[in-house]
Amino acid sequence: MVPLKALGGTSDIFPEESSRWQSIEKTAREILTLYGYQEIRTPLIEEAAVFTSSLGDAAEIVTKQMYLFQDRGGRSVALRPEGTACVVRAFIERGLDKTGGLTRFYYLGPMFRAERPQAGRRRQFHQIGVEVFGSASPYQDAEVILLLTRLLKGWGLEGFQLNLNSIGCKEDRTKILHKIREALSSWQAELCPDCKGRLGNNPLRILDCKEPGCQKVSAGIDLFEMVCESCRRHFDSVAEALKGLHLPFERDPHLVRGLDYYTRTAFEVIHPGLGAQNALGGGGRYDELVERMGGASVPAVGFAIGLERVLMAASGSGPTGEERRQAPQVFVASVSPAQIPEALALAEELRGQGVRAFVNLEERPLKRQLEQASKSVPSGFALILGEDEIAQGVVTVRAMKTGQQEQLNRSELLGKILRK
Repeated sequence: MVPLKALGGTSDIFPEESSRWQSIEKTAREILTLYGYQEIRTPLIEEAAVFTSSLGDAAEIVTKQMYLFQDRGGRSVALRPEGTACVVRAFIERGLDKTGGLTRFYYLGPMFRAERPQAGRRRQFHQIGVEVFGSASPYQDAEVILLLTRLLKGWGLEGFQLNLNSIGCKEDRTKILHKIREALSSWQAELCPDCKGRLGNNPLRILDCKEPGCQKVSAGIDLFEMVCESCRRHFDSVAEALKGLHLPFERDPHLVRGLDYYTRTAFEVIHPGLGAQNALGGGGRYDELVERMGGASVPAVGFAIGLERVLMAASGSGPTGEERRQAPQVFVASVSPAQIPEALALAEELRGQGVRAFVNLEERPLKRQLEQASKSVPSGFALILGEDEIAQGVVTVRAMKTGQQEQLNRSELLGKILRK
């Protein structure tokens, strides 16, 4: 008998490697818990409609990469090529789109795409991803981006670059597609065979093409110049929040990501040590997707990180994580929207010290924020920031069990919380 081998584009993970995988997963779970995320596990196999309805029939993942087949019952099914559509399907099926609350999920596991194997691109690959449902705030975008970079740093990665763009809202899309077709129609002869097809059914993807000829003819196109004023303001708020968090980024006018459901914010982290497939991870906002898949209108934002690429980029013997199972819990509230950026920065500072921190990123009255705090951290603390607190360098600390409040200097806040 001819010796059997693993399928091309798949690989076995032996014990000497699996310890690095376990370390990555352990560190990720600890950090994600600090940010208030909970794990969801979805099936590896779904009805094909989960992906055709979310990604679109013309998406390259659907037309070229998805493992699609008929099961014994004659149903059209697929191995999951990405995680967001599965999580949205589960979110709607459980009825969570009708609750009106904020939901944070993370997932971890294998995905499948039938493409030519190469370094950093496998037919079975693994991702860690997050999805946040129920917030349209640009500050939520900023926190999600911050979480992505926190994970990479927690795994010991350095030298990566964050790229950011806005691809506009649903109302902008028709205008954007028309302008791209108009700008490139006279250059069809210069486009690669794939992009000649994209010009008709998916012109946004031309901006993402790595072929030199396609990059040359699309170089003058800037998506940000085509988006509406509301999307510009949203992007500016995200950018200002990232600057306030001292998180450097570059605006990439051609960044569109590979999935058609994104709206407004799109982001990606690249690493110079990965060669042509240099993206470690990325994501964006997808405010129309829940409704598009049959649910209520629920804004959402998320990202996914490729673990094989993280392992390629990581140095040394692999990342490790500090145990944080008994992390104290806080909810950071702001008296007015003007203090939200400072609240986000305070939450991030505490997370860096092992405190599990939730933070309000919406324009809500303080009373409603404290009601949310009682649900999120019933045994923890609400940290209240107002104009006076910021001016005086203090934080109002409210014990959720007793309702007692006191003001603490920022310098003594962490020690007091850890002692309590």
